[in-house]
Amino acid sequence: MKYLFFLLLVIGVHFNSQAQSPAKPPVVLKPGRMQAQRNPAPNRPDVPPQFPGGAKALSDFLQQNIQYPEAARVSKTMGNVLTTFTIETDGRVRNPSVKTGLSPECDAEALRVLALLPVWKPATRKGQPVAIQVQLPVPFGNSSGLKIEQGKTKFE
Repeated sequence: MKYLFFLLLVIGVHFNSQAQSPAKPPVVLKPGRMQAQRNPAPNRPDVPPQFPGGAKALSDFLQQNIQYPEAARVSKTMGNVLTTFTIETDGRVRNPSVKTGLSPECDAEALRVLALLPVWKPATRKGQPVAIQVQLPVPFGNSSGLKIEQGKTKFE
């Protein structure tokens, strides 16, 4: 009986010590340590799609065409509607949708503005145009504009 009690005590202490061990720190990926994939997806572009005139022209286009909904203005709704759409191989915008909405009025306005987008220069992979899905935040309210950062990694 003494041995059984001692054995249970040792097992209990062992499991208790494992439960209180500190968690492993998370893995942090730093830009200098990341590398391009050796075998990327077959439709991953070498060159991203480009709005005519560049990122500044896209920001200007959005600011000129967005009509801030009256209901959103009254309720002081501000922020971004995150939209997604596909830029086809001919540069046309297809299948616009709202991924993260702000309000029904702002969401509808964002989709209206996406329908006005001109033809883009399509993304290319190995010199051939490829269709690609794009996420674009459409700003409403006190947004000072749209900042777009282009990646510098080339996938081969």
